[in-house]
Amino acid sequence: MELRDLKTFVTVASLLNFNQAGKTLHAAQSTVSVRVQALEVELGVRLFDRLGRRVVLTEAGERLLEYGRKLLDLEEEARAWVSGEGLVRGALTVRIPESLCTWRLPGVLCRFRRRCPDVRLRIIPCAFDGLTEDLRRGVTDLAFVLAADMPHRDMRADFLGSEPLVVVAAPGCPLAGLPTVGPAALEGMPLVFASSDCSYRRLFESLLTEAGCQPSVVLECGSVEAVRRYVMAGLGVTIVPEIAVRAEASAGRLVVLPWEEPLETGVLMVWHKDKWLSPALAGFMETCRDGLMEAD
Repeated sequence: MELRDLKTFVTVASLLNFNQAGKTLHAAQSTVSVRVQALEVELGVRLFDRLGRRVVLTEAGERLLEYGRKLLDLEEEARAWVSGEGLVRGALTVRIPESLCTWRLPGVLCRFRRRCPDVRLRIIPCAFDGLTEDLRRGVTDLAFVLAADMPHRDMRADFLGSEPLVVVAAPGCPLAGLPTVGPAALEGMPLVFASSDCSYRRLFESLLTEAGCQPSVVLECGSVEAVRRYVMAGLGVTIVPEIAVRAEASAGRLVVLPWEEPLETGVLMVWHKDKWLSPALAGFMETCRDGLMEAD
């Protein structure tokens, strides 16, 4: 594939408009169309569907967009270093659970921005599912997971610390007044979970299964923020990192249930064992090792 054609495709895919892509690239719309068609012929797939006046990516186009961005980022970084500019440049794609992204990452990003101001970051809140495959394919440079270990042998992981977990409910929940709460107390209770922070959910569900506890219903949604609001509304009980509900618990909008034993999960920084640690990536990893778990 020609990088010129790939850049054209990425521009069109980002704007979903051939005319605007031509203006961005200072090229005629016909030239843009020819370059995209050349890629489609070379790869033997259709990259865009044209639905009336709308342009949408096909499934193959979505996959190529991930790789195309990474290849163009690598080209830019290589040019900077080969030309001797000495600046840390490039782009990083980082997947991280929403709770870490919201409550622990901001300070790290500020320090990294001062250290490497020319590096572009794509931060993607993520679930655990599909993460290892994205690391293997190289579309994700670095990931963070809330888990005790990383079972895949082709992955490397640094343990950054432990994240305390709490079981919370609305103030009016009948469990709020109990001296201790365990799995048996949740029999028949509705549970609320966030798919974006699902690794410690598995830990919690395992505890309930081992105790033979069956919740009445499980409500799953996409974000920790939504979970907090649903629980405050009395829709169920959830488990979350303590840092994510500290303000609500202090204000009395949520109640931390006195779970019978401390709950926690590890915070792991994960990358593929064969991943080239570019100066940008190495610098970001070092900043995370030094400061991610300090925002307490």
